[in-house]
Amino acid sequence: MKSKITFLVAILLTTISFAQTKLGTVDTDFIIGKMPQMKNVMHRLDKYAKRLDSSFQVKAKNYQTKIKAYKTVEKTISDADKKTKIQEIAVLEQEMAKFRKNGSTMMQLQKDDNMRPLYKKLSEVIAEVAKANGYTQVLTTNGNQFGYIDENFDITKLVLAKLGIKE
Repeated sequence: MKSKITFLVAILLTTISFAQTKLGTVDTDFIIGKMPQMKNVMHRLDKYAKRLDSSFQVKAKNYQTKIKAYKTVEKTISDADKKTKIQEIAVLEQEMAKFRKNGSTMMQLQKDDNMRPLYKKLSEVIAEVAKANGYTQVLTTNGNQFGYIDENFDITKLVLAKLGIKE
């Protein structure tokens, strides 16, 4: 009888330990790529990139015009005028380099702004699916991020309390 009870307790504890957590994974990049809203995001980003490129082309054309103008008068102007023209061209080069750098940053910000609603919606749906299917944790397959975690398994507050840190 004692061995039967021990056996049942062992099975019960094993079952409880297996039932505590259910881990899933999700490929968020794949899903985002399949979302219908992604076409609109890509269209908006393409339009924005074309506007930036158009602005850059204006600057590049102005730069080329300044260089041509300098080359045509280079041999006939004074050294002081040469120095002034070279400085103007150098300033334009710096402006173009700055515009390129800022353009990359602006494109990334634009992308982030446009993608934020998609990631928010995806996060909400992942949480719904996880809860509905009994998952306690869902990891993304394209990083070490949690797509969802059951708050009952989050020990952040316990660690903060142990460290004496108040929220």
